[in-house]
Amino acid sequence: MRISKRTDYALRAMFTLVDHYGGSPIPIRELARRNDVPKRFLEQIMLGLKSQGWVDSSAGIRGGYFLARSPAKITMGEVVRHFDGILAPIDCVSVTGYQRCSQESVCRFRRVFFDARNYVANLMDKTTLAEVAKSLPVSRHEVSTGFIGGEGI
Repeated sequence: MRISKRTDYALRAMFTLVDHYGGSPIPIRELARRNDVPKRFLEQIMLGLKSQGWVDSSAGIRGGYFLARSPAKITMGEVVRHFDGILAPIDCVSVTGYQRCSQESVCRFRRVFFDARNYVANLMDKTTLAEVAKSLPVSRHEVSTGFIGGEGI
């Protein structure tokens, strides 16, 4: 599974807002600067987040964006699906993006992608932004250890 830049930037902004939940609104320029996101792109993303009721904004000199819902009420799966549509790694195991494959009745490796879809979807759908915010960032060491022959991961 790969997420789009739009989803990546949306999650960056959301976690900045999670860190400031209940505090003052954060101006779009500040959100863009803190998250290394082009401001014009972030403006469009924030409209998408606002349309879902996850964020809101206030105008004026002290205006900006803030979370409109508790981070405990927003899941990673919701955000990713909103921007990328599906979590399935291939179309023939997707619920919403399903496309028939001529090899479905005989394909054995499809099962692995089906199981991966279920695992990822379950994990993303049960994990709230509040839970993620409590965790530590993944270290470079963690990324590069634990897999034998993990090229291409």
